Amino acid sequence: MTGASDAVDWPVADAVGSGLVPAGPTGSRDELAEHVALLRASAQEAVPHVLRVTAMTPADGRDTSVPDALSRVLVVDRATWVRAAAETARSMLPDLAPPGSSPGTLARAAGGAEIGAALALASTRVLGQFDPFAPAPGRLLLVAPNILGAQRGLDAPARDFALWVCLHEQTHALQLAAAPWLADHLRARVAELSDDVARTGRELAEGPLPARLRAWWRTAERFVSAGREASLASRVLTPSQREVMAEIGAVMALLEGHADVMMDAVGPQVVPAVRTIRKGFDARRRDTSGLARQLGRLLGMEEKLAQYTDGAAFVREVRRAHGRDAVNLVWESPENLPTAREIHDPVAWGRRLGLGGSRA
Repeated sequence: MTGASDAVDWPVADAVGSGLVPAGPTGSRDELAEHVALLRASAQEAVPHVLRVTAMTPADGRDTSVPDALSRVLVVDRATWVRAAAETARSMLPDLAPPGSSPGTLARAAGGAEIGAALALASTRVLGQFDPFAPAPGRLLLVAPNILGAQRGLDAPARDFALWVCLHEQTHALQLAAAPWLADHLRARVAELSDDVARTGRELAEGPLPARLRAWWRTAERFVSAGREASLASRVLTPSQREVMAEIGAVMALLEGHADVMMDAVGPQVVPAVRTIRKGFDARRRDTSGLARQLGRLLGMEEKLAQYTDGAAFVREVRRAHGRDAVNLVWESPENLPTAREIHDPVAWGRRLGLGGSRA
């Protein structure tokens, strides 16, 4: 998909994002080289553990014993992650411009600057990211300074923390390998939402003045009625747009929650400090205050953090009630994915799929 370049100046997004990013934690040349080597080794070591605890296999029957079977591993700095994330965003966003029109240079630059600034903020916290839209088998980006900083902040053993992070990210890689339809499903839902948001934006900017005033009034009403705790997106989206966003959020909660459960399921025999790391890491996730917390709420980052909790609770309850194999039913088809309501109600999801008593 190339239409997004018509609405956003992506070189500006790259320049703004990578320019705003601080370098992050560092060390001596030898320490950094050892850190990078550890991350690469941990990414490979994580694969057999992920295959074991999930009981999942790639749908294409690939040989999972070879290096890079689930993902192509790249250890990167923050600025490189920003550029990669911008590339992923560009591939997912449809043409936001109406047919026959072309946004002006200033508008495209503003869009690029907005995306770049948001990515710069995110780049200081993200530890790793699997990109399913890169050429097969997909690329796994491990953000070296952030992993190093988090490990130091938690005072966790370097080997344990690196492997723990890689278990999470390789679980994502396996999710997409087991459900090759999932990337296109997500792309289609994002495109649907983006198209509808673009249409709403045109209603605010085009047409007769009375129609524009009505559109602005409806937007203002939604903004006020959404409440102070809502993110910026939640405040301005229409009810139908919020429904689509909630469905996308349910899928993301499933992906994140499943990976969170599986990274802990390997147990202390694989990651000796896993329980200590989990306790400290969850506290780190919650430890945001002041301006950072307000900005996170405005941009919807708190909703992102809630996905881990909601998705993990769903996966744990399905495993408890029906067994591990029942969890893996979600990867069989889009129809098996939990809805926005079902991610909070695993019993309803199980009932819809006809699950009975406990399963192995």
